Amino acid sequence: MMTTPYDLCIDAPSARPLLSWKPGGSGTWRLNAHVDGIAMPALTVSRHLFVTWPWPDLTSTAKVEWQVGDSDWHTFEVGLLDQDWTASWISPAESLTPPPGQRPAYALRGGFPVSGEVACARLYATALGVYEVFLNGDRVGDAELTPGATSYAETLYAQAYDVTAALLHGANAVEVLLSDGWFRGMNGTWRKPGAWGERTAARVELHVRYTDGSTQVVRSGGDWTSQLSVITAADLMNGQTTDFTFVPPAPAPVLVDVVTAPPVDISPAPPVRRIEQRRPREVRRQANGSWIVDFGQNAAGWIRLSDLGPAGTRTVIDHGEHLDTTGDLTTSHLDAARPGQPPMPFVQRDQVVSSGTPGEVFEPRHTVHGFRYARISRGDVPLDPEALVMQVVHTGLRRTATFACGDDDINRLHEVADWSFRGNAVDIPTDCPTRERLGWTGDYQVFAPTAARLYDVDGFSRKWLRSVRDDQLDDGRIVNASPDHARLKVIDNPEANHITGSAGWGDAIVTVPWVLYETYGDRQVLAENVDAMIRWVEWALGRARDARHSTRAERSAEPLPHERYLWDGSFHWGEWLEPGDPGPAANPMAWFMADKGEIGTAYLFRSVRTLAEVAAVLGHDEDAARYAGIAEQVRAAWQTEFLDGGDRRQAFYVRALAFDLVPQQLRARFADDLVALIRTAGDHLGTGFLSTAELLPVLADTGHADVAYDLLYQRSSPSWLGMLDRGATTIWEDWDGVGADGTATASLNHYSKGAVIRFLHTHTLGLRQAPGSIAWERFVVAPLPDERIGWARGTFDSPCGIIAVSWRLADGDLLVEVDVPAGATAEILFPDGELVAAGPGRHVERRAVKPRG
Repeated sequence: MMTTPYDLCIDAPSARPLLSWKPGGSGTWRLNAHVDGIAMPALTVSRHLFVTWPWPDLTSTAKVEWQVGDSDWHTFEVGLLDQDWTASWISPAESLTPPPGQRPAYALRGGFPVSGEVACARLYATALGVYEVFLNGDRVGDAELTPGATSYAETLYAQAYDVTAALLHGANAVEVLLSDGWFRGMNGTWRKPGAWGERTAARVELHVRYTDGSTQVVRSGGDWTSQLSVITAADLMNGQTTDFTFVPPAPAPVLVDVVTAPPVDISPAPPVRRIEQRRPREVRRQANGSWIVDFGQNAAGWIRLSDLGPAGTRTVIDHGEHLDTTGDLTTSHLDAARPGQPPMPFVQRDQVVSSGTPGEVFEPRHTVHGFRYARISRGDVPLDPEALVMQVVHTGLRRTATFACGDDDINRLHEVADWSFRGNAVDIPTDCPTRERLGWTGDYQVFAPTAARLYDVDGFSRKWLRSVRDDQLDDGRIVNASPDHARLKVIDNPEANHITGSAGWGDAIVTVPWVLYETYGDRQVLAENVDAMIRWVEWALGRARDARHSTRAERSAEPLPHERYLWDGSFHWGEWLEPGDPGPAANPMAWFMADKGEIGTAYLFRSVRTLAEVAAVLGHDEDAARYAGIAEQVRAAWQTEFLDGGDRRQAFYVRALAFDLVPQQLRARFADDLVALIRTAGDHLGTGFLSTAELLPVLADTGHADVAYDLLYQRSSPSWLGMLDRGATTIWEDWDGVGADGTATASLNHYSKGAVIRFLHTHTLGLRQAPGSIAWERFVVAPLPDERIGWARGTFDSPCGIIAVSWRLADGDLLVEVDVPAGATAEILFPDGELVAAGPGRHVERRAVKPRG
């Protein structure tokens, strides 16, 4: 909850919420509060971020007003805490259960009377599945895909809604539309059903307070009914089918409390919402009678269609990212295939059958798709292009940064990378919004520092980290993707078990909380995750100690002393999708058995060293000292084994420099060697999944900003601008996601390589946190001007307030303007090394400079 105080919030996440505010100065702050109209004693606090509620614990439905100093009063309400839920879990009576991916949505219905004047009414709901609530026929709230993706065996979130205005005097009706969602629907590349349970269920509780002070509670229970709905098939991956002509059989009693569910909590993340609408850029009729619709942007969401045709018309909508050379929609690049097995075709298909009722609209809210294009088929029935709207759907993250510069291509790259993250922020950080949609730990480990610049991702990330902890295996390993729908923690899967525990992936449990702490000052996120960090690190240290790669066993029968700190004897994904490396496609066994100990040991060092810093922040001094010592031993082992010799690639040098593995006296040599590799490659990058994000910062920070900009401006493959030249509107998984012949490969919306845009903020614009600074109390403005860019400007809404930076080249001078918010201090660093201190307020500085370019 790293935001300014709320005007209204009815889902405070606990009896002791965290309070944060922009400081407006430094020192101490006076807090005032009223709880249900009762004044709390005024208190003085010495921090302004994540202050734990300092008065007695709040209770369910409590209404709170609070104030900092003499500022405006702000309000929130506490949600329904787990111990106070009294409603039963209700499940549909499923007479026939179709296969996973083809199951219908059920309507669960109840009724209740309202007998007086209503002062306020709050509805609380959750589900094992995806639900929508309707009150007297009107949809409640604007949150989508509720209750969200979690590891349902351990964590379940509820939503709260203000429904005061929706109640009628007399009889009222409540309906819950319930589908499989993440709980029981298809997941991942191979579209396996979620293994969280066999039955979906919902839980609903309505609290009504009348003006005379009396109260009424309406609960889901045995008096409710269930019935098939007009949504005859609903799956988040496969799509939704709605048949408005379907006449469901008579309602049946619901099943009561036949499911096992974890305690109900409130998510710290913003909900998924319909963020914006996009009209088609082009609608083109094909020779076969279907239409191809181009919305101009690859995104996550669905299509709202208000022209359904005459009664009985069946409209089929296929979604995808790419068109083939004939101009038809293709999704073959997203098919899943294993050696020796036929491919599994990738399909995202919605269907609707019209009843002919005027005003009928199809909007498939029980699915979500990744797409730019759609193919619409409905025989000879005409289609009105004006009836088509793309609803862009993802978590409603608050934007915290802006960036613009004097080069339109660079601005477009920033926009494309931003869109790629948005499309992969549908309640959890996913790898792609199409074929997998999994919360891969490696992807977010790479992108988290960039995400934390672009948006307020504290609550979003904390929600996902809870699933990572829930899924952690008993031996300490972090699974590859969370929530883990396959439930490797309790269901034996030898293949998945064999590839779980990879460096750069599992290390997300250490890296992501530290990013949140540094960015937002969120100490609690460290406390929540430190035990999981320790278990992960201890497992990795154990594998380093007990397992050796076969090449080292061939070198010496007994391990050399430093080998106990080499993490080389277990599976690592490695520098995934490195240019020129075919990966497992060419020879899966050789790839699997290859020595990736350099990568494993580098990440082991970084995670152990970060864990030492976490322990120090939390006051665990013995652990801090112990892990700091181990980190130095791991670094020494890396230097002994990898500092000299070997087949060096760009990623090796980037990682060595970015992770501070290289002795100070060798850093310049390593940087020069990296530059030589880049120049030899014709000014092309050669990095893959793990190291691309650090490539340009490492070059700039070692005195090679010219090389960094040459890579940024490279247009032939592999390159970022090369993607744009071939039509990318989101970042591709492969550098050659669309080949010169127009053929697509892999996902066309994979955000990890888009982490390059953090360089635009930290180096091109020049705005970065000062070393050792927490929550932006100190920052540095050190722009790296380049004649091809000419000027740059940007802002960052930091925990201390809005920071604004701009610079431009003018008549041989560099003109820099900086706005420093109250409670923060800054330094302006010019390219020649001159340093200017800057306190709160506006600063304008002009210096002669020799630009790059």
